[in-house]
Amino acid sequence: MYNKSDIELKVAEFLLQIKAIKLQPNNPFTWASGWKSPIYCDNRITLSHPQVRTYIRQKLAQAIQEEFGSVDVIAGVATAGIPQGVLVAQELGLPFIYVRAKAKEHGTGSLIEGEVVEGQRVVVIEDLISTGKSSLQAVEALRAAGLSVAGLAAIFTYGFEKADENFAAAKCRYLTLSNYGALIDYAAEHSIIAKSDMELLSKWRLNPSGWGQGQALGSES
Repeated sequence: MYNKSDIELKVAEFLLQIKAIKLQPNNPFTWASGWKSPIYCDNRITLSHPQVRTYIRQKLAQAIQEEFGSVDVIAGVATAGIPQGVLVAQELGLPFIYVRAKAKEHGTGSLIEGEVVEGQRVVVIEDLISTGKSSLQAVEALRAAGLSVAGLAAIFTYGFEKADENFAAAKCRYLTLSNYGALIDYAAEHSIIAKSDMELLSKWRLNPSGWGQGQALGSES
């Protein structure tokens, strides 16, 4: 058995250490959606750090075996889920496929790349969960191709209620190695952020689309 809380904190530590995650509660980032956010996450940076990459690969593989049981194939979500998925598939000794953001406009017109065998049990790999929309599009593409989706595994989630609702509606289980709650707990405990910022950071997760509106929170990044 793996200790989930220890892993959540260790992954949070790694992501902050290598600056895959940046926290700026008083100088927020602006996402492509226009949302103001105190956090920026780019888990692709983990690929440049062998120790972190190895830990994530091993813990994702372990979590998949314990939570989803026996599976036949691993599927990555384009684009950031592809390298993470390849690493997990290699760790588990399983075939790998990936789901494109949209079907090819030439050749076979494929949406799924790799050898797809109808009836196979698949786990989907993603790097990050926000609302779950793009991840669940990949899940539906795999189901449409005749695969049985056991669930989805990712490195990190912001912990939005909307994500839980979307995955529940799609009848798709998901797990993550770490999450926003564990991250801000670790950051406060190790003085990466001021403990006085905890309330501000917690409010963002509860209302990400409205957070920061009408407030002087600093310049955009």
